[in-house]
This record gives sequence, structure tokens and C-alpha cells, in this order.
Amino acid sequence: MAVWDDVVGQERVTQELAAAARDADALVSAGQAPDAAGEPEPGEPGGASRMTHAWLFTGPPGSGRSTAARAFAAALQCISPDRALGGAPGCGFCDGCHTTLVGTHADVEIVRTDLLSIGVKETRDLVRRASLSPAGGRWQVIVLEDADRLTEGAGNVLLKAVEEPAPRTVWLLCAPSIEDVLPTIRSRCRHLSLRMPPVDAVADVLVRRDSIDPAAAATAARATQGHIGRARRLATDERARARRAAVLKLPLRIDDIGGCLKAAQELIDAAGEDAKQVAEEVDTKETEELRAALGAAAGTGGRLPRGTAGVMKELQDRQKRRATRTQRDSLDLALVDLTGFYRDVLTLQLGAPVPLANDEVRDSLDRVARASTPVRTLRRIEAIIACREALDRNVAPLLAVEAMTAALRAG
Repeated sequence: MAVWDDVVGQERVTQELAAAARDADALVSAGQAPDAAGEPEPGEPGGASRMTHAWLFTGPPGSGRSTAARAFAAALQCISPDRALGGAPGCGFCDGCHTTLVGTHADVEIVRTDLLSIGVKETRDLVRRASLSPAGGRWQVIVLEDADRLTEGAGNVLLKAVEEPAPRTVWLLCAPSIEDVLPTIRSRCRHLSLRMPPVDAVADVLVRRDSIDPAAAATAARATQGHIGRARRLATDERARARRAAVLKLPLRIDDIGGCLKAAQELIDAAGEDAKQVAEEVDTKETEELRAALGAAAGTGGRLPRGTAGVMKELQDRQKRRATRTQRDSLDLALVDLTGFYRDVLTLQLGAPVPLANDEVRDSLDRVARASTPVRTLRRIEAIIACREALDRNVAPLLAVEAMTAALRAG
């Protein structure tokens, strides 16, 4: 299996990355840095595939931008004489490819965050890491999966490293859109734009890679409109299917103000339950591991060594920020599913020849479509979008969702 196999529905991107990996391999053999070749002149044959030191992967959530970045990182570290795509590195089997894909390669740092932002301190640590020479003699690769969460100060710290990179350092930045990255940073990166993969391609990869039943894979891929990560979760997690089913019932439960307020509270409670489940799975383990590393007395209430309370407080603060992020992400996912419901309603009202994402609730879709008009459906979709924007501005979640459910009722 080549490293590109999991980059679903992005043929143009994989061809460009494979060509760049081929050029990178030639530069390593010649003992050069990526900038030694220079930026290509407009129209120069093969110039678009030339290796460079900084890349920006953009695309909507679920398009696989992080997967593409990790695949490229693996291809850069490939040490096998066997070639994958068009004679390019990235066999998927050698030690360089395998350790990169599983996250244990000494020269590949994969950075993802479950917090609201990436600060200056974390970015400075990354920059220091990027200045090191690769232990394996090929490339020092930094994959920043959430470049859109860099604070302004952190972005300025990163800018210096991208402007003056170490000879064998490659930055791979990922963000939903090019506007989510500072103009000064994106101007120094080669930009690759990914699209949402076709539903059939997502279903195929779920069957091939995750051994999911073809019917369940097709349903999950259609329901998530090609979002790979969400499709996998929906196909494998019964709780995720139950939460989604509850969200799709909401449009039928907002006939009066009381129903609107109750539905809003239930959405908030479900998001809070998600955050609680993550805390139960992760926080206790993290806390016990840190206590053991600090030499705390045995048992949950064992005393910590003198001078270590600040370290524990830092961990607790991080866990609180992660819970906030988890709750917000879970709520946003519910709003995305709700948008999909009204998108299907609009499809039925307009008679558009487009497959329904939520065909399993066709009766509910028909009922809402008959009781409304396309204009009112569009207003409802706009109300959901306004709610998501309000949450991004840190409006109190319950207030934002109550305003949305009232707008959905009014149409």
C-alpha cells in the first residue's frame, strides 16, 4: 500500500505531492536543501511540482488535508528503492514510511491540538525543534494540523522560521481556508487546495481500510456528505448514530416556544455529555501519569512533592480548555447535521435531482417540506449559520442555540 492510498478523491494533489517528493529525493541525493533549486518561473515545465520548504494544505473539514500532509511527510522520509506513484517515494512499507504514518519517526513532528488555540510558548518549542538537523539525514518535517488556531503572536513566531528555514526543514501547515493563515505566512508557502471527496470514494475507503459493511459505509458516507472522519465515526460508534438521530428529530419538536427552549437545552446537554466522556477517558489517565512522573505518593489523594503543585494546576487548566473545545466541537457537529436536514428539505421543495443525505428520515423531510416554502427553508439554514458564527464569537452557547431554535420555528 502506498502512502497516497488514504488520500481520497484528491488525484491532482497527490500527483503534485508525489512529483515534489521525487524532487526532494533527488535533492537529498545531491546533498542540497529545497531552496537550492529556487522557486520556479511562471510557466516553467515541471515547476509546479518542485520541492519547497513550506506548504499550506487547505480544504473544508473532512477533505483530508491532514491525511495528505502526513502522506507527504512519509514520502519525504521514504528509504525504499521501490517506488509508489509514478516512480515517486512513498512505498508505505519501509521504516521511514511506516514510522511517519504511526507517529514515531524521529524527524517528523505531527502537531494537533484539542484546545481553542496554539500559543506563543508551544510555537517557540516547534521552532526550536525545526532548527535541528534531521537525525536520519533526510528531512526535519513539522506537520501543523491546526495552523488556523495559531494566535497572532504565535503566527509571528512561526513567520520567522518560515522566512529563514533550516536547510533540511519542511513545514506542512493545514487550515480550512487560506484566509485562516496570516498573509505573511501563506505568501511563503506553496498552496494546495483540497476538495470534499466523492461520497462513493469515502464509502470505498471505509470498506477497504476499516472493514465496514458496504451498506453501513455507504449510509455513513452519504449522511456526512463525504467527510471521511465523521463517516468513520458514524459507521463505528453507536453513540454517534444515536446523537445524530436525536438532532434530526429537532425540526419536528419546535412547534412552540417551550419546545424551542427544551430542544436548545437538550443540544447543549448532549454536547456537555460528549465533553464529559472525553474527560473520563483521558483526564484521569493524564493526571495519574503526571502524578507518577512527579513522584507523588500512591493513591488518588497521595501528596505531591513540594514545588510541583504548579505543574498539576497547569494540567488541570489544559483539561478545562480541552473540555470547552470538545463541547464546542460537538455542538458544531450537531449544527452541521441540522443544516444537512434543511438542505434535504430544500432539495425536495425545489425538486432538485440531488441525492438526499438523510434519506433514512424521509418522512420527516417530506413533512417539513410540505409545511414550508423554499424561502423559509433558506432562512432556517441562515439561522443555523448565524448560530455557528455566534459560537465562534464566544456567545454563551445556550443563548445562541435558543435564538436559533426560535428562528427555526419562525422560519
